[in-house]
Amino acid sequence: MKFKTFASTVALCLAAGTASASPLFNSGIPAGWTSVGTTGTSGADGVVGLAPGSTTPYAWVSTNNGVNGVGLPGIGGSSSGSGQATNGSTLTSSLFGVTANTVLTFYFNFITSDGAGWADYAWARLLDASDNEVALIFTARTTPGGNSVPGSNMPAPGATLSPATVTIQNGTTWSPLGGNSGGCFDTGCGHTGWIESTYNIASAGNYKLQFGVVNWGDTSWQTGMALDGILVGGKPIEETNVPEPASLALIGLGLAGLAAARRRRKMV
Repeated sequence: MKFKTFASTVALCLAAGTASASPLFNSGIPAGWTSVGTTGTSGADGVVGLAPGSTTPYAWVSTNNGVNGVGLPGIGGSSSGSGQATNGSTLTSSLFGVTANTVLTFYFNFITSDGAGWADYAWARLLDASDNEVALIFTARTTPGGNSVPGSNMPAPGATLSPATVTIQNGTTWSPLGGNSGGCFDTGCGHTGWIESTYNIASAGNYKLQFGVVNWGDTSWQTGMALDGILVGGKPIEETNVPEPASLALIGLGLAGLAAARRRRKMV
């Protein structure tokens, strides 16, 4: 009986590092995730319905009321605007651990009211535990015609996308765009629809997933990105979290006690 009780204690310790299996964004942005600027969650809204196969809210980032200094260094090329990122927002997951060659999948939908030479952009990238970039998974940008992922003057995606060619569809009605919802500046406004991203994490380690979006050359005519269905090795990302040090200590104590209990049983 004592042995069974100890085993149950160890199981509880192991479970302490595992988040709830409930849908990721059902209760808003998860605890442990970091928001900079304007982020949130939403159900079906305007031209952005729920992600494929989902019945629950998705998360989003928007340049509306974004903060200065957000952007990717050296990314974006020239434009007829001032030629640089201005303000924007990011959403970064909590730390999660993977083994080598773990597959990361998720859905995203890029929505913009800004077009032509003032083309805004969005991205997803993999960071290490110190927030250094490990991989740029994809970028998305307004393109009046042709592929909008990655879009004009942007690097090729590191992920495999489905569909592989992403064109902007008409329609910008979406609440996270604020006062620009339903509006459009020049050609290239619209939304991509939901795109599936599949990326192979080659090396074992602990990582974060970051999503971001920025205005380009001005702070007007807002842009955003919706995201959902994040799976790491086929499991919801919240189920692959790295246990906190306290949880690891409890696991260690539990396993040590379990080993001692086994030794005592052999001596009887």
